[in-house]
Amino acid sequence: MKTMESRDSPERIMREMDWNLLRTFVVLAQSRSVTDAANRLRLTQPSVSTALKRLETRVGKRLIHRAPGRFELTEAGETLYREALDIQGAILRLSTLMRDMTDEVTGHVRVSLASHVICPLFDQVLAEFHAENPRATLSIEVHSSAQAIETVSARASSFAICLVHKRNPRLEYLRLYREFFGLFCGPPHPLFGRGDLTRADLAGQSAVSFETDRLQDALKPVTLMRAQAELGDQIIATSSHLEEVRRMIVAGLGIGPLPLHVAARDVRDSLLWQLPPYDQTAAVDVHVVWNPQAVLNRAEQALLAGLRTRIEATPMEQRTYR
Repeated sequence: MKTMESRDSPERIMREMDWNLLRTFVVLAQSRSVTDAANRLRLTQPSVSTALKRLETRVGKRLIHRAPGRFELTEAGETLYREALDIQGAILRLSTLMRDMTDEVTGHVRVSLASHVICPLFDQVLAEFHAENPRATLSIEVHSSAQAIETVSARASSFAICLVHKRNPRLEYLRLYREFFGLFCGPPHPLFGRGDLTRADLAGQSAVSFETDRLQDALKPVTLMRAQAELGDQIIATSSHLEEVRRMIVAGLGIGPLPLHVAARDVRDSLLWQLPPYDQTAAVDVHVVWNPQAVLNRAEQALLAGLRTRIEATPMEQRTYR
């Protein structure tokens, strides 16, 4: 006598699961609403809603709480989202892995980079990698640090170079370099060009900064430095990209933080002016992050191994930029 499968049996879910439904759910989980997800997918809102209902029926669980002013994943939705990211990453890598096995191309490397990573060691490793593997291809995408880590977790990128706040136990981390942030203003600002400044002169001034400039985020040392300078609590403009924070500082919107070694040329060119505190700049570490569960092609293996080897062979003081 044939036994009936339960709704949530692994065999049934494996047989009936549709990847297109999972792909739609990943976009839903990363969106603010069904309408937002529909726009990203270039589908109609009813089509996305129907896909969500079909997926919830397949897994036998409610995946998203939807109500006026509320759109968030359920506990089951959070679990499915994490697993769906892994599946998506594996599918994205299939074409590269197959090509790497069947022709002369040594492989494609996808690197997720935080905004404006200035690191001579990384540049040298890239140059050596290209010289040794001229047929390998490379793409570098700029993300916020949190997004860069998410691409690694989802196995959509080979590795990331970014700031780290909370460590994911499923990922590996290695410090690439340390940089120091100072406070700067631009030519329109009333403090620009003054050499007699103290912290008291900064008190109450408007600030611009990074989206992660918060006590509970990756730029906590910068937040503490701003507090010590007694800048006003209100940050009037933010961005996740260093170039845009620099633009707002140069334009005179407010005082803002930048890495000292990145800002050095603009200081020489009189586009930026460093402000106190000069002796208590904020130290921030930049890491290489990779997923040990990801299956890497030959090019990815070579670049990541070369970078790790160079980091481990280079003393930290040579990887500290002031």
